[in-house]
Amino acid sequence: MREAERTTRRRIADALREEPATPSELAATFDLTPEAATRHVEHVARSVDGDGEQLLVAPPVCRECGFEEFDDLLNRPSRCPECKSEAIEEPTFTIEPA
Repeated sequence: MREAERTTRRRIADALREEPATPSELAATFDLTPEAATRHVEHVARSVDGDGEQLLVAPPVCRECGFEEFDDLLNRPSRCPECKSEAIEEPTFTIEPA
């Protein structure tokens, strides 16, 4: 199948099978906003679940205090609930065999 014929979600899934990526990295690669990239990843997670694969998420982490117990692992929070720092690393996604 030619690259132009594959959907954005399929291309994102293929990229995540190759190497981990953050929403910003996916956004830059596929000409999306980070928010749109995250929405696509949410759909990709549902589609790979039954295919013997799983989406793994390295959670966002506060660069100041190391806090990583955020409620929503897919989205980058605006600030840390512990130290109130806005220096938050983005989550990282990858697809691996289940």
